Amino acid sequence: MARTKSLALASAGVFSIALTGCMGGEIPTSNAPITQQEAQQGSEFHPKLLQEFGGTYQGRQAAYVEQVGKNIAVQSGLGNARESFTVSLLNSPVNNAFAVPGGYIYSTRQLVALMNNEAELAGVLGHEVGHVAARHSQRRQAAAQRNSILGTAGAILSGVLLGNSDLGSTVSRGFLQGSQMLTLKFSRSQELQADELGIEYLTKAGYDPKAMGTVLQSLAAQNALDARLQGRNSARVPEWASTHPDPASRVRTALARAGTASGTLNRDTFLTRIDGITYGDSPEQGVVEGRQFIHPELRLAFTAPQGFYMVNGTRAVSINGQSGKAQFSTGPYDGNLNTYIGKVFAALGGQQQQLRPASVQSTTVNGIKAAYGQARVNNGSNNVDVTVYAYEFANNRAYHFAAITPAGRSGTFSAMFNSLRRISSSEAAQIVPRVIDVVTVRGGDTIQSLANRMAYDSGKVERFRVLNGLASTDSLQAGQKVKIVVRGR
Repeated sequence: MARTKSLALASAGVFSIALTGCMGGEIPTSNAPITQQEAQQGSEFHPKLLQEFGGTYQGRQAAYVEQVGKNIAVQSGLGNARESFTVSLLNSPVNNAFAVPGGYIYSTRQLVALMNNEAELAGVLGHEVGHVAARHSQRRQAAAQRNSILGTAGAILSGVLLGNSDLGSTVSRGFLQGSQMLTLKFSRSQELQADELGIEYLTKAGYDPKAMGTVLQSLAAQNALDARLQGRNSARVPEWASTHPDPASRVRTALARAGTASGTLNRDTFLTRIDGITYGDSPEQGVVEGRQFIHPELRLAFTAPQGFYMVNGTRAVSINGQSGKAQFSTGPYDGNLNTYIGKVFAALGGQQQQLRPASVQSTTVNGIKAAYGQARVNNGSNNVDVTVYAYEFANNRAYHFAAITPAGRSGTFSAMFNSLRRISSSEAAQIVPRVIDVVTVRGGDTIQSLANRMAYDSGKVERFRVLNGLASTDSLQAGQKVKIVVRGR
């Protein structure tokens, strides 16, 4: 969770963000350059997207991603593609890539770190270039306006819905609403079309077109691993694949379309150029360490309940489990915790219902002034409890949990509410980022010995295999470059 004064509660871990969509159609054969109107629309989106995804990642890795992206954009045949396209590496720990009109394409640093060669990077960016070249976003917006789904060409919606909740429909739909940028998801035909264009661009540029399929395989493997490590019964689709649906069939289709064609991978070049890139949470946005969330800049920490997992988003930290959901965030504070809690409840209720706490109780948590309120809501078939627990910090700042549980089960989060604490400067100084360290396999090195160097307490071998795209039957060869995750400085 970055430093923010917004009351918005949208979390990357709860809401998937699909930023270009279309109504399908044939692959365009025109070399029409990006229009002034498209460029203007993209320039309006751009700063908002940067804010939504933690800003741009700076340094030599970003310059490399930009170089590959512009090179693959040239293969689209769009006039002035190298000059017209803006390629951004985002400082985000989620696996995502997307595009908006006007030649703006994006990949998160986390997705780049998951890749294993330059062809995979070019494939993902080429896929997004394909959406731009096919004018998918414009067609989606036009269709949405016809269907009265989106009100503006900007496709900026308020009140994002929390889907797939078993805690009750009404509050679940209104729960944790926030200002979020959203458009409709791609259709299967649109995704396949972008894949086809991406493969075409890979081939034209001399890359191995099978890279489109292998990067999708890595995404599926990473998602399955995340689900196992977090104790989830089923794996949800990873961020990039969730906005680009049906990844399993797309892997098969992409590999089949590539056929026996071959080309360069530029594996060693890629690994050398991304060496040192931040992996996972960045300290300036707070870090999740097991069940604990620590924010060294905000000087606070809390612990999630046993059996729950956390996802750190740009605007909030989400806490998810079978018996409840919660988010930790902040908002404008005028020095009155009662008023603050009332505003949070109003935001949770949204326009569908007036949501107010039955009462607000004052308390102290680990020496921090706090207050909490609760409301029970009937959703027709069952009742749920909505709890807001707020804390006052120095410099006119306040933070809060917003939680939803089945009626009578609000105690699920009591230990978490009471775990929030200030951290010392020395504890904050100990929080350092994880980074990718590219190493060369030496004689005697094994997957186990290299995995032991991974900066994690669990799942070291599994993490190492997924990170390097290694199947259970694969082994290492001396002289081979591989990635490990270590603590930075």
